[in-house]
Amino acid sequence: MTPKLLLVGGGKMGSALLTGLLAAQWAPIGDLVVSETDAAQRARLEEAHPGLTVVGGPVEAEDVLLAVKPDVAEPVLLTLAANGARRVLSIVAGISSARLEAVMPPGSVVVRAMPNTPSLVGAGVAGLSGGMAATSADLDWAEGILGAVGTVVRLPERQLDAVTGVSGSGPAYMFLVAEAMIEAGVTAGLSRDVSHKLVVGTMLGAARMMDETGEDPSQLRAAVTSPGGTTAAAIRTLEFKAVRSAFIEAVAAAVERSRQIGR
Repeated sequence: MTPKLLLVGGGKMGSALLTGLLAAQWAPIGDLVVSETDAAQRARLEEAHPGLTVVGGPVEAEDVLLAVKPDVAEPVLLTLAANGARRVLSIVAGISSARLEAVMPPGSVVVRAMPNTPSLVGAGVAGLSGGMAATSADLDWAEGILGAVGTVVRLPERQLDAVTGVSGSGPAYMFLVAEAMIEAGVTAGLSRDVSHKLVVGTMLGAARMMDETGEDPSQLRAAVTSPGGTTAAAIRTLEFKAVRSAFIEAVAAAVERSRQIGR
């Protein structure tokens, strides 16, 4: 039986989306098939998701979620097209829809997206754009998949490199900040467990405040920063160390790397 969706690539991002989709009950487990070339990863996926069909090569399917490395995306898609793939949601960083369309039969649909790993827990965010043949119905289809595991923003394809730099790589920035804050708490005399709980709770709470109040982050920061107080001293140090500039440059580096991959 032809699956409702063939997920090609069961690595970190592919498996995160898979776990999120199954947790959200996007489709019965029998409607999803995973193609993963690495035998050890296939075994891990089968153990994590009993009943899931995991194969080592392409199978016949019209709708495909492409989650492979950029350097193999085009040859893999060429093989998939030979096995009936006609509509593809690609989460491959840097590879344009035009390049993917070029290896598929005329009229085939490519939708590009850049999700992030919090899709694993249903809290992802993804930028989404359609290729030349994509209709509003195709975008709805792709958003139905990614929307099951988080928030989806539609935007022009030319902006997907920026999405990669901001939100695609963004969780790693947040984890690095969390690492640093936990270590700072330990240095200040807290146990690692207590520091971890305080930092995670603070990040969750701050994110909820931004989301639920709708206020600009600068306003929320100002509300916490009393003149001459402890937070003012901390912010002054961060600004002196050019943390703001470092983040801007880090995102720019990720954006440029995404562009390089696509060349």
